[in-house]
Amino acid sequence: MAVLKVIEILASSPVSWEEATASAVNVAARTVKEIRSVYVKEQSAVVVKNKITEYRVNVKITFEVV
Repeated sequence: MAVLKVIEILASSPVSWEEATASAVNVAARTVKEIRSVYVKEQSAVVVKNKITEYRVNVKITFEVV
């Protein structure tokens, strides 16, 4: 039986929500091993002068506790 843990991470990117999500996974992977999945809980964006300047995600990352 595997024991799984879920952490919540906020990340951002000037390019896209996909890049922000990948960034969250990459940062988590520095200290967390055996990442199983990422769930995008929430997306938002910062708008300046009618242009999106930053994409933000709130993600849940699931990993196995070994």
